[in-house]
Amino acid sequence: MAIYRLGRAVAFPDPALADPDGLLAVGGDLRPERLLAAYAEGIFPWYDDRSPILWWSPDPRLVLAPRELHVSRSLARTLRRGTYRVTADEAFARVIRRCAEKGRPGQRGTWITAEMIDAYCELHRLGFAHSFEAWEGDALVGGLYGVSLGTVFFGESMFADARDASKVAFSRGVGWLAAEGFDLVDCQVRTEHLVSLGAREIPRAEFLRRVAAAVEAPTRRGRWTLPPT
Repeated sequence: MAIYRLGRAVAFPDPALADPDGLLAVGGDLRPERLLAAYAEGIFPWYDDRSPILWWSPDPRLVLAPRELHVSRSLARTLRRGTYRVTADEAFARVIRRCAEKGRPGQRGTWITAEMIDAYCELHRLGFAHSFEAWEGDALVGGLYGVSLGTVFFGESMFADARDASKVAFSRGVGWLAAEGFDLVDCQVRTEHLVSLGAREIPRAEFLRRVAAAVEAPTRRGRWTLPPT
């Protein structure tokens, strides 16, 4: 199966042409216009320092409908206790850098390269990329970041330096997205951590149909603010 090489033009092949693992194309760059075009077509970059930029559209796709968020009893207790304060867009650069630094079982190094960090910080500056942060006092102990287009939040990565900190940030963030009328959270590929929070796999074709409809809605650009709890 052919893997497509991208040129300077901001254009992608049909995601249905991806290989069985979801790899669709190689090359190109991380300009904001290319990244935004990729997300709007259900494609995302994922690579490391030892490879060129790789573009993916896996089948199936892990997604979460915000109103289907599952909060376990233990997580609900943590939320009620107010163990962590949760904010949005207060420490985007710190969140993405901590996601890059965090060691993960079975993963050598990180796919969040310096080039990726710069690119997503630029998307944040432009009002398209956002973070949710969990704080214990003044210490940042968990968080996640992603890209917003229309009524879709395309999640990218999360980290936790304290028990349940990323789950609390995710739960509060997804609750806010539901209240703001978001239809879909893209979780990309299956992890048991996200499945435990209510995410489920759907066929890529269904995912692409839902994204195409959702990105027609206005994008909520600029800094996000969560109400205090």
